[in-house]
Amino acid sequence: MTARIANPALAARVMEADAAAALIEPGNVVGMSGFTGSGYPKAVPQALAARIEAAHAAGDPFSIKVWTGASTGPELDGALAKAKGIDFRLPYNSDPIAREQINAGTMQYFDMHLSQVAPMAWEGFLGPLDVALVEVTAILPDGSLVPSSSVGNNKTWLDRADKVILEVNHWQNPALEGMHDIYYGTALPPNRVPIPLVRPDDRIGQPTLRCDPAKVIAVVKTDCPDRNLPFKAPDAAAKAIAAHLLDFLAQEVKVGRLPRSLLPLQSGVGNIANAVLAGLADCPFEPMTAYTEVLQDGMLDLLASGKLRMASATAFSLSPEAAHALNSDMARFRDRIVLRPQEISNHPELIRRLGCIAMNGMIEADIYGNVNSTQLMGSRIQNGIGGSGDFARNAYISIFMAPSTAKGGAISTIVPQVSHVDHIDQDVQVIVTEQGLADLRGLAPKQRAQVVIEKCVHPDYRAMLEEYYSRALRDSYGKHSPSLLGQSLAWHERFVRTGSMRG
Repeated sequence: MTARIANPALAARVMEADAAAALIEPGNVVGMSGFTGSGYPKAVPQALAARIEAAHAAGDPFSIKVWTGASTGPELDGALAKAKGIDFRLPYNSDPIAREQINAGTMQYFDMHLSQVAPMAWEGFLGPLDVALVEVTAILPDGSLVPSSSVGNNKTWLDRADKVILEVNHWQNPALEGMHDIYYGTALPPNRVPIPLVRPDDRIGQPTLRCDPAKVIAVVKTDCPDRNLPFKAPDAAAKAIAAHLLDFLAQEVKVGRLPRSLLPLQSGVGNIANAVLAGLADCPFEPMTAYTEVLQDGMLDLLASGKLRMASATAFSLSPEAAHALNSDMARFRDRIVLRPQEISNHPELIRRLGCIAMNGMIEADIYGNVNSTQLMGSRIQNGIGGSGDFARNAYISIFMAPSTAKGGAISTIVPQVSHVDHIDQDVQVIVTEQGLADLRGLAPKQRAQVVIEKCVHPDYRAMLEEYYSRALRDSYGKHSPSLLGQSLAWHERFVRTGSMRG
């Protein structure tokens, strides 16, 4: 294996994953790298999971607390959850085994705004960090670290942890060196100063991570790919949502509220987001930029075509085909992609300053524009809020998208009242389903309700929603945002009881 470890002192600490895992103690808080399946440690978590399973078989309790950047992969969250080795998890999870344990109440989960994780760690609100377990691409002669395919919270974990374990992954492309921009200028109040980033392509930091060599207790060589999952081809609903949104953006340009190059794009991950990005390839907007959390297939295609001048993110989230294309031509993209710490990629100050166009998915929205992006039927976590709240509250335009129905039509994604609120109506400006687009900017609650019902609701549910709203207008305690307290969640209750929201 030819993993690059050019610092002699750290090269002397190379060991196998089993030996490194043995250095993590029961009850430790471990800050691990990783963001949307990129740049997470693979070997040590699996070795640790095997150690935990052996301890449990011997009747010994063994679990740890896990902090990351966002979601990781089956070798980390999946392996440790299967071993029942995670007692507490933050700030975001998409692993199905961990999700099952969270919803069963056997794993504690703190779902956080991603921009707040590093600041809260520095402020001491999250408690001490025992170990940082971070994947890197290389260790340079001076001991500095070349980040891998995500940055996430790695800077904070390396600085805050008492001990550090490094995985040097030979699979990561050496041409990643120089792509990162690691900013070390943040401070705690009262010493905070403005972040000197005024354009998406500004570089305000350094290309490598710092790490005190005295804290490094183990270095492990690996050669393991990231979790690159295929995206589904956009279906008819996703294409319709994309068409409505692209028409809206074109109109905003026409009336002068957006420049012809748009403003920096932020896009959540998934089928609909990729459909929107694919649609942008055929639109006259250029040269576009992106200031976002993750760079996915659609943005890579836009970069390759020249429609997207540059993209700033904290991680890649690519299909296997796109990951292969990127790795085959990394040098071509290196100067047009910037990977930053997530406290910078998701920072409210920067999102507001740059005027990002935020496009995120949702589980459901209600007629007044409140959005639920995390919990099914009000109590069952799906993934987490991620960075959608960071962008929604601070964006130039805040957009949420979803098909109008789910579960084969058994669920309406537009409801009288959301079962859980992640984004209050004041933070939601545009709602899009395949039925149409509701522009809610400047509208009072009853005006919003009328537009949402008219534009976004599936025909199977429109009469039901109109009937509810008519009764609410007549019988509600107040007439500002008419609601029937005993009936506003009846659709969810009906689904839980019968398997369908239909009356």
